[in-house]
Amino acid sequence: MQPTLSPPAPTRPPIRLDRNELAGAFGDLGTDLPLLIGVIAASGIDSASVLILFGLMQVFTGLWYRMPMPVQPLKAFAALVIAQKIPGRVIFGGGLAIGVSMFFLSVTGLIDALARLVPKAVVRGIQFGLALQLATLALTKYVGADGAAGYALAAAAFAVTVVLFGNRRWPAALIVIALGVAYALVFKLDLATAQRAVGLHLPTWHLPQAADILTGAVLLALPQIPLSLGNSILATKQVAHDLFPEREPLTIKKISFTYALMNLANPFFGGFPVCHGSGGMVGHYAFGARTGGSVVIYGGIFLVMGLFFSQGFAEVVQIFPLPVLGVLLLFEALSLATLLRDVSGSRSDLLVSLLVGLLCAGLPYGYLVGLVVGTAIYYAMQRGWVGLGKH
Repeated sequence: MQPTLSPPAPTRPPIRLDRNELAGAFGDLGTDLPLLIGVIAASGIDSASVLILFGLMQVFTGLWYRMPMPVQPLKAFAALVIAQKIPGRVIFGGGLAIGVSMFFLSVTGLIDALARLVPKAVVRGIQFGLALQLATLALTKYVGADGAAGYALAAAAFAVTVVLFGNRRWPAALIVIALGVAYALVFKLDLATAQRAVGLHLPTWHLPQAADILTGAVLLALPQIPLSLGNSILATKQVAHDLFPEREPLTIKKISFTYALMNLANPFFGGFPVCHGSGGMVGHYAFGARTGGSVVIYGGIFLVMGLFFSQGFAEVVQIFPLPVLGVLLLFEALSLATLLRDVSGSRSDLLVSLLVGLLCAGLPYGYLVGLVVGTAIYYAMQRGWVGLGKH
C-alpha cells in the first residue's frame, strides 16, 4: 500500500524588483498623492511624519503579503479632514479608534460573520462605485488641470497607455511617468522651491489623549468603517482571489488584522490613518506588478520624500502634472469596472451590482447605503420578495 502524498505546503512567493514592479509602483499614485497633500495642508500635521509612516506601511504590507497590496489613506477620513480642517490631535485619536475597532472585529471573528452576510454582487458593486468615482475624478479634476497643454499631455499619455497597456517589456506606466517628469522639468520646475525642500527630517512622537480618541471615533472613524468593510476588506479579498487564484487564499481576518496593526502604530508617530484597497491592488497589477516588490518600491519613494524632501512637500509635488496622474487613475478605474464581468451572466446579480455602484458613487455615505441596501435587495430577490431580477 503506497502512502498518500499530501500536497506541498504553499511557499512564500519571491519579491521582485524589476521594471514591471517599478511600473506597477505608480499605479495608485493618482489616488494617494492628492489626498496626502490635502490632509497635510488642511490639518497642519507634520509632512515628514506622514510621508515616512506611509512609506513604512507600504514596505510592511509588500513584505507581509508578497503581492501588490499597497496601503492608501483612509478616503472618507481624509475627505472629512480636508472639508472640516480637523486638527492633527483628533486625526491621530480617530486613527487609534479605528485601529482598536478593527482589531476587536478581527480577533473576535466578528469580521468573518459580517463578511459572510455580504454577497459577491454587492462586493462587485462597491468596486464599480469606486471605479465611477476614480474615473470622474480623473476626467473632471486631473486631465484638464493645465489647460490646453494639459489636455495635449493627457492625450499623449493616453495614447502611450493604450498602445503599451499590459506590455511586460515596455511597461506603460514607466513611459507615462517619464513623460510627466520631462514636462515638469521643462515647464514647471522652480529650483528655489526645490532647494528649500531638501533636509533630513524624522517622525515626531505623539500620544493620543482620551478626549481626542473619543472625538475622532465619532467624527472620523464611524463614517469610515462602512467604506473600510466594503472596499478595504471584502473587495480586496475578492480582488486578490481574482488576480492570484493560484496562491493561498487571503482571509478576511488576515486583511483586517494588518489593517488594525497599521492604525495601532501610525497615530503614535504622526502618521495618517491608512487601509488596504481593492483599487490600489488593481492599479499596481494593471501596470505590471505581480509581487510585493511594487509596493516596497512605492514605499521607498515615500520614505525618501519624507526623510529628505518633506519641507515644502506640498509645493514641490505640485510640479508633477495632474493630467498624467489622471490618465493613470482612469486606467485604474477601467480595470476595476471590468471586474463586473463575473456577475454579468446573472441579470439579478448585475442589477444589484449596478445599483450598489451608483449608490456608492452618488450619495453621501454612499458605501454604507450601498452595502446595506444592496445586501437587503439581494436577499429579497433570492427569496422572491421583489422582482427586479425577473424579465
